[in-house]
Amino acid sequence: MSTMETGTIDLDSLAGGIDLQATLESGQSFCWSREDGRTYEQSAVSGGSAWYTTALPQGFTGEREVIRVRQIDGRLEWEATTDAVTPLTHLLRLDDDLDALRAATPDDSLIDAALDAYRGLRLVRDPPFATLIAFICSAQMRVGRIHGMQRALAREFGSVVEFDGETYHAFPTPEQLADATEAELRDCSLGYRAPYVERTAELVASGEVLPENARGREYEDAREHLKQFMGVGDKVADCVLLFSLGYLEAVPLDTWIQTAIAEHFPDCDRGSYTETSRAIRRAFGGEYAGYVQTHVFHYLRGGGDVPDNA
Repeated sequence: MSTMETGTIDLDSLAGGIDLQATLESGQSFCWSREDGRTYEQSAVSGGSAWYTTALPQGFTGEREVIRVRQIDGRLEWEATTDAVTPLTHLLRLDDDLDALRAATPDDSLIDAALDAYRGLRLVRDPPFATLIAFICSAQMRVGRIHGMQRALAREFGSVVEFDGETYHAFPTPEQLADATEAELRDCSLGYRAPYVERTAELVASGEVLPENARGREYEDAREHLKQFMGVGDKVADCVLLFSLGYLEAVPLDTWIQTAIAEHFPDCDRGSYTETSRAIRRAFGGEYAGYVQTHVFHYLRGGGDVPDNA
């Protein structure tokens, strides 16, 4: 059994603070689970005071790690198999200056409403392979279903980590998932996505194509690199770039962002993904457009209104 380390992070030390629940339940990450079993239940409002847990197959120490975190009394409280300050800073982008990001966003009624509704919502920096698989599974799926698929894959194929008397399952490594058959993947409710996941795992396990090799490329070139994987189109590639690989300008054109374009930014509809993507990135502020995207996505998904575009 792994030993436990504990600690806290003072929210006053974070520029712009954090809203832990909004960050981990805004549809950008499927690597964390609420320990009360209510992940992605829209009625489960806790302000982050519930414990969230992730298990990393090869963590920051090179070993399998478990991290629990919750937001309470002006601080992040954590328990982990390692000192969690460095991994939490990385995974939750705690070193991003949200105040500066807010100051750099365009003056727009929808953007302002979304940013006001979820102050402290941070982007995540999830592991590339887990992010890639999650968004391959995301087609025509609600976020709760996507999360359930990823947890099923972890239970069936991932490594076990014992921590504080509990058993956790890390998301499978590419090698572990490549060993699964299509039938076994379908048993995890992947449906027609099963062969996409199977082939993607094989490509990564063999080293033929790696999602992390998109890093360092120009943004649109990085998106094309990720489209080598079966089942990955422009939107899925943008999700991986934004939520794992640090391309903060990426704006995945999902249903909610398409709604925002149709109802509030009609001039950004250019008839193709590439051109519409370029236009909405400019409308969302360019360099940090992905932060705006995630706020607008979560705001509209949560029932927020699209203001009149006067």
